[in-house]
Amino acid sequence: MPENKSNKPKIEYGRKVLNAGTLLAPLPAVMVSCGTLEKANVLTVAWTGIVNTKPPMTYISVRPTRYSYGIIKESGEFVINLTTSKMVRETDFCGVKSGKDTDKFRKCGLHIEAASAVSAPIISESPLSLECRVVDIKPLGSHDMFLAEIVAVNVDGRYIDSKGKINVSVK
Repeated sequence: MPENKSNKPKIEYGRKVLNAGTLLAPLPAVMVSCGTLEKANVLTVAWTGIVNTKPPMTYISVRPTRYSYGIIKESGEFVINLTTSKMVRETDFCGVKSGKDTDKFRKCGLHIEAASAVSAPIISESPLSLECRVVDIKPLGSHDMFLAEIVAVNVDGRYIDSKGKINVSVK
């Protein structure tokens, strides 16, 4: 290896091995609604994704200590509501406040409506909502993963193009 004759510190590039961690980012934060129209709750979840096409399946990972955890475990249903840039403050608020102590829908000015296939409500302000039924709960350590079948998809009509397809670039 050639000698470093300058006074500048030598910068080494290459891969470094770090301790294991959750560094897959950024992840889309979603708002997960649960409960019923009469007693609804919402929490923010960043650990979610699609796991299968046929049948369409998804997951959310939730700490068992979260208020919504018990609601979802008991009902076996939830709705994943995608967020928009206009919903950033509400999404953040619903991730740091507990529904045990706070009506997050009222506090954030969010509105709910009936879903088509599950008891959990849809957030009206969400452009796309996935109605889900839990098929399995996998304890993973700090979080439990709710594996769920997507039983219906609700899309704001503004995001459907003339061919009946979802078009997220619509403003």
